[in-house]
Amino acid sequence: MEREKKMYRKLIRKMEQWERESIQEPLMMTGVRQVGKTWLIREFCEQQYSDWFYANLEEQPSLQAAFEGDLDPRTILRSLSILSGRQLTEHTALFFDEIQVCERAVTSLKYFCEAKENYRVLAAGSLLGVKIHRFESSFPVGKIHLLQMFPLDFEEFLLSCGEELLRDAILDAYQGLTPLPSAIHEKALELCYDYLIVGGMPRAVLDYAGKGKQIMAFNREIHSLLKLAYLADMTKYVKNAYETAKIQQVYLSISGQLAKENPKFRYNQIKSYANRRDYEAPIDWLSASGLIYQVVSLKSPRSPLRGYANESSFRLYYSDVGMLSSIAEVHARDLLPDQDNIYKGALVENYVVQHLARQKEHLYYYKPSESMEIDLILDDGENIIPLEIKAGRHKRSRSLQNYVEAHHPAYAMRVSALNFGTTGIIRSIPLYAVFCLASP
Repeated sequence: MEREKKMYRKLIRKMEQWERESIQEPLMMTGVRQVGKTWLIREFCEQQYSDWFYANLEEQPSLQAAFEGDLDPRTILRSLSILSGRQLTEHTALFFDEIQVCERAVTSLKYFCEAKENYRVLAAGSLLGVKIHRFESSFPVGKIHLLQMFPLDFEEFLLSCGEELLRDAILDAYQGLTPLPSAIHEKALELCYDYLIVGGMPRAVLDYAGKGKQIMAFNREIHSLLKLAYLADMTKYVKNAYETAKIQQVYLSISGQLAKENPKFRYNQIKSYANRRDYEAPIDWLSASGLIYQVVSLKSPRSPLRGYANESSFRLYYSDVGMLSSIAEVHARDLLPDQDNIYKGALVENYVVQHLARQKEHLYYYKPSESMEIDLILDDGENIIPLEIKAGRHKRSRSLQNYVEAHHPAYAMRVSALNFGTTGIIRSIPLYAVFCLASP
């Protein structure tokens, strides 16, 4: 338990704001399995409330009976008091974990929201349940304060590893695009390459930090167990075995497709003669679950970007780069500067996409020809900005230069192993500073 307390999650700021402003809507946190939802809410409740009640509706199915009758909050409190054997009042904060297993509990959040009393109700559920599980009654849209938890980003990774001073140095350098001293730059890069292997799932980060940040001692079995848990969830939430098999096929095929020179997702790479009709629904299921991210091709890099999207052409990435390194069986030695392999670039791309997807609902790339390929096209609120992703330290880029000459952006960005700096209108962002781009 001591090790868990070292983990830092930025999402707690939004939870504190919810409590500080006494927002009436119950707080519901979603996210993939084992991303840390339960741990964070329990920590929050310990800090904020002198009286709070925890109910895991999956592990304690008898408590679901509290939601079978009248959904008036006072009735629910009375029933929970009887079933749990402890007195609950309107001043007791309630935490309903694995709420997706009880449809009536989800529906009850609407009535807690509309009650005269400002009940403090928190809930957690996997996206596989909350977004995919088909509730017969309507989901209480507009009646809940919804937060999504993602794997730890690189900033949270640094803080959980006791590297707050390094994080501060990166933030300061980012503000003025001022190069970091060489030794600090190299240390940050080394930790970033470790993150490509470890990823941001809490158990993995805690194992790495607990072993003195020695990547060779990191227990990679953690990712294998996570993969099994995800595959088991697919079976659990999809009743049709045939559809389950197709979802699993898509999920496991992504690593191989990302390793190709052109990582555009191709159905026939899953199996021969596969087509969009066969696999469109499984891809939608995985996207909705939060297990993958979709980056869509643009016909033209113009605003609004979504208006120029080619939805039939896209790339798929995992929600956590650690899962990609595990499925692809990439080792730390494969990321050394003198190593050149097919997965190095894929891992870096997945890492960048994973960070930016936290803040942007839709991501796009642009490849109009072989001489111009821009990994991501972003809208910063004022300008359409090209972002190129490089795994190494190469400065020359024909694609980015061709884009700049053709479209004259206000500025362009290159994420690579190079230090902070500017060359003309191109801003150099080191790999370890991508979390700065993703900050709201």
